[in-house]
Amino acid sequence: MAETTTLGLPLVAPAQAQKHVTVNESFLRLDALTHLTLQTIDGTVPPGSPDEGEVHAVGSGATGIWSGQDGALAVYQNGGWAFVAPVTGWKGWSVAGGTGVVFDGVAWVEGAGALSANGAGFVHRSVEVDHDIGSGATSVVSAVIPANVIVYGVTGRVISDIGGASSLEIGVAGSTNRYGSGIGVTTGAWARGLTSQPLSYYSDTDLLLTATGGNFNGSGTLRLAVHFAELTLPRA
Repeated sequence: MAETTTLGLPLVAPAQAQKHVTVNESFLRLDALTHLTLQTIDGTVPPGSPDEGEVHAVGSGATGIWSGQDGALAVYQNGGWAFVAPVTGWKGWSVAGGTGVVFDGVAWVEGAGALSANGAGFVHRSVEVDHDIGSGATSVVSAVIPANVIVYGVTGRVISDIGGASSLEIGVAGSTNRYGSGIGVTTGAWARGLTSQPLSYYSDTDLLLTATGGNFNGSGTLRLAVHFAELTLPRA
């Protein structure tokens, strides 16, 4: 069956019977690929109970009905899988990563603002965690800042009341208030800590929460997000 060049939409043949079947198949594929939402990236095992219209970016070494479709987009339509080859420059949304993705001709790259011909990227990402506050003068959020990134800032919001302190600071070892001080401890309180100049971290780094006006008593949850840029390497 003849297909369109970019999206692989099936075309109606001259004098074809039941033209609506082909047209509807094209509509379904167009519906799945426009404003592309990827349920998984680099998955190799088809999901057991997929929803109609969901799309997966197939990884290397795929098995089962995805076997031989490495690198393709698997679109679940009409109760079965259809496969479409992505084109360099296609953009979508990664459900698992919670970020935009760009296909660079070989791989789907999360948060890419610019990509070289061989996949070197200027990538922006945000990592979010919910941290349950420990007891004591400080509470450590382990390794939440990844290695080899340039941090623009840290934001946060109190999800449940933090007990024992009248306020808190967000920072790192050696600079306990780098990302904010005097931050409230009641539900809904928030922080927006900007790095005055973007700062590079060369190893996984803890965020340090410091109690002021008392010590933490082990209650409360703070939702934190680290906002940063990465420079990814070109492929060999």
